[in-house]
Amino acid sequence: MRQWAKLFPKNLNKIGAFIRDRFGLEVSKQTIKRVLKSFAVSWRRIRKQVKKRPNPETYPEKREALETLIEEDRAGIIDRRYFDESGFCFVPYIPYAWQEKGDTISIESMQSKRLNVLGFMTKRHELDAYTFEGTVDSAVVIGGFDQFCEAIQEPTVVVMDKASIHTSEAFQEAIPKWEKQGLSIFYLPEYSPALNLIEILWRFMQYEWIEFWAYTSFAHLVQYVEEVIKNFGEKYKINFV
Repeated sequence: MRQWAKLFPKNLNKIGAFIRDRFGLEVSKQTIKRVLKSFAVSWRRIRKQVKKRPNPETYPEKREALETLIEEDRAGIIDRRYFDESGFCFVPYIPYAWQEKGDTISIESMQSKRLNVLGFMTKRHELDAYTFEGTVDSAVVIGGFDQFCEAIQEPTVVVMDKASIHTSEAFQEAIPKWEKQGLSIFYLPEYSPALNLIEILWRFMQYEWIEFWAYTSFAHLVQYVEEVIKNFGEKYKINFV
């Protein structure tokens, strides 16, 4: 049963049809779900995985520093923002599948053409985001930071990963200018996407909230992305844990 479930992700009708054709048995969806649960199988998204692991020597120190920023944000001392880029395309993203408890199916990340988005997000559902077509490079990221700095009204710390476009010479040269405007950068330890909360937003936009109509044309895809950005915190909410 577990192998059949992997062959037919989510579509219990197909699993039922397979059982009927193979064994001549009629099985309801409820029965299939009960059997799957009895095998400790749950419906979960197939995860992308990073190829390497965080440095065990520097990770605890950076994690502790991040916790300090979280407390300062709660106290109203700073505005903590999570930054990253993402993208959306016509190829449906990695699907959910029935997976045994403790056994997560995963594949390595792949690149594709996409509508790009830059985002600065807080845990309070505040989001400043910019969409565009074209290649994401340091110049684009710097432009996004310049535009974001025009709107900040309090000391702001941007939490972000150390991707090459975030650590380029041009980006580093722009940091002193942003610091004068009240923005500083906190780099996460390498290979630690779970510490960047905006990754949760991208995941919800790519897997949870998107509907079929968004894939019918590029204009609809743009409309969907911009709708989420505009209504994030109202129509679109995340229960951050």
